Amino acid sequence: MTMLNMDAAEDAYRRSCMLILPIKKKWFDMIASGEKTEEYREIKPYYDKRFETIGLIDKFGLPVVNEAWVVFRNGYNPKNPQIKARVTLDIKEGKSEWGAELGVEYYVLRILETKKC
Repeated sequence: MTMLNMDAAEDAYRRSCMLILPIKKKWFDMIASGEKTEEYREIKPYYDKRFETIGLIDKFGLPVVNEAWVVFRNGYNPKNPQIKARVTLDIKEGKSEWGAELGVEYYVLRILETKKC
């Protein structure tokens, strides 16, 4: 990897870490253990903007072939445990055992890797 590519990757990493997604303890623990490999978000303008900002969707709301780093936080308190996760994004139905409602499409964050914050 060239120095330019490393700088671009580092910059993308720093920018994407700004997206913090609070989740319930049950899901946080499952992600931390590696058991849960997807996290779901409703398809709505609130998430359109956030996912576009970190390069996971384009300006039309369509997923792009990119990876980004996000932070999953156990709840809303900034002092609570957090995990950095390298993710990709797709639009599809989720798994009910991981909190998705049957028959509903979501933004699906596929978790490729996690690191402690």
